[in-house]
Amino acid sequence: MLKEERHKIILKEINLHNKVLSTDLKDQLVVSEDTIRRDLIELADQGLILKVHGGAMSKTFHYPFNGQNEVYALEAKRVIADKTIELFKNDMLILMEGGTTIMEIAKRIPDDLEATFFTVSPHTALALAEHDNINVISIGGKLLKNSNIHTGASVINELNNIKIDLCVIGTNGISIKEGLTDSDWEVVHVIKAMMNNAKKVAVVSIAEKFNSVQKIKICDLSAIDYIITELDPKNAALSEYSGNEKPLLL
Repeated sequence: MLKEERHKIILKEINLHNKVLSTDLKDQLVVSEDTIRRDLIELADQGLILKVHGGAMSKTFHYPFNGQNEVYALEAKRVIADKTIELFKNDMLILMEGGTTIMEIAKRIPDDLEATFFTVSPHTALALAEHDNINVISIGGKLLKNSNIHTGASVINELNNIKIDLCVIGTNGISIKEGLTDSDWEVVHVIKAMMNNAKKVAVVSIAEKFNSVQKIKICDLSAIDYIITELDPKNAALSEYSGNEKPLLL
């Protein structure tokens, strides 16, 4: 495979999942670790990605408030944001994770909504704080830089003390067989705690992520109440994800 082809695939994976591991890219592209390392250095030198320990991440994901960084699939994420906001009601306790799709949700919350938002993401907290009529509570802990969320026992303990009306999370992998998956062990534990303490759970994801699987399982789809994409719920691409004992598609 030519270097230009590898670079296109690497950029797509990083934009799609916000972050990638070098080992996963090596296996996917069937090349050596040195080849992947050189590719990531070149892409970082071109200002297209941010190289981090063990892999790389999207510059938009790491610097969400920098207008110079283009958000991948922005229009689709805005559609998802508007659908998600329809679930928000006054006086709700709403818990949100982090990520570029959830950032769009935070930005587009209507000014007349009066609710309390909890988040484990400092970036999400800052975006939520722009709205005058909502209360924002940031749950702090060790900041996992590759995911930009707080993790650790203190975060999980705090989550266990809250009873949430609606939990909104993103996902790095979603499939019928494996459910929700991620590549980071610490992130998985935080997401599980978020879900365990919520009456309803909504997963937001662009359709391009469907039928993708990461290494660590979060939960089966049966544990989810809503799956929200940019597509019409009746779209043929989503047909396997609807039906009895499956989440409601929005």
